Amino acid sequence: MTAQAGPHILLVEDDVDLAEWIADYLIGREFKVTTCHRGDEAVDLIKSLNPDMVLLDGMLPGMDGLDVCKTVRATFDNPIIMITARDEEIDEVLGLEMGADDYITKPVRARVLLARIRGLLRREDKSLTADKAGTRQLTNDELESKGVLKFSGLVISEQARSVTLDGESIKVSSNEFDVLWFLATKAGQVVSRKELVSHFRGFDYDGFDRSIDLRISRLRKKLKDDSSEPFRIKTIWGKGYLFANDVLSLIHI
Repeated sequence: MTAQAGPHILLVEDDVDLAEWIADYLIGREFKVTTCHRGDEAVDLIKSLNPDMVLLDGMLPGMDGLDVCKTVRATFDNPIIMITARDEEIDEVLGLEMGADDYITKPVRARVLLARIRGLLRREDKSLTADKAGTRQLTNDELESKGVLKFSGLVISEQARSVTLDGESIKVSSNEFDVLWFLATKAGQVVSRKELVSHFRGFDYDGFDRSIDLRISRLRKKLKDDSSEPFRIKTIWGKGYLFANDVLSLIHI
């Protein structure tokens, strides 16, 4: 089923009644919603439709949600929110490790779902707007006008929301960029998990949330930062994270 309206959301949920309820709720708030009930069908729909967001149940026939997320993440850049039936850390961790941007637990609360969707789409809109203006490689003069952090071999542009390492463009998700920029602007300072979770997740750190840790883990891999002995994003045990302060230049932050 597809309903026409605003941002396009692919809802993948095998509980037909729940899927209908979520779809009706989102359609009433001017979203376009396509629904399907199987994981294997979802993979094909994500590739063909390229929706603005995917709401993905964890337990699905044909292919489970974790495998769907892992399969499409290499080519699908838009946000994925996992829906899990169990409020267990292992589900959340696995989903985030597979490339999900966020997760919610059942029973689904309408206002929480809507807030998560809108929050992720707002961040994605900033990235898409910048990408339209920055599809070509920027000159040094253009970089200077856009607010750029330059580190040894690493260039991070806030407005273009782009990351370049040793002259090669690095593909990062919207959430990963937000964390990277936040840490980079505080280079040389220890940033606590409490501060990061509060800033990006909107609630106090309870000692268990690992979403920030997983984003940083993915960033380290993409930046070729050895996880056993990282030199860019360092873990300060018991305190938080530190972005190495080897800034070569700081332009119009």
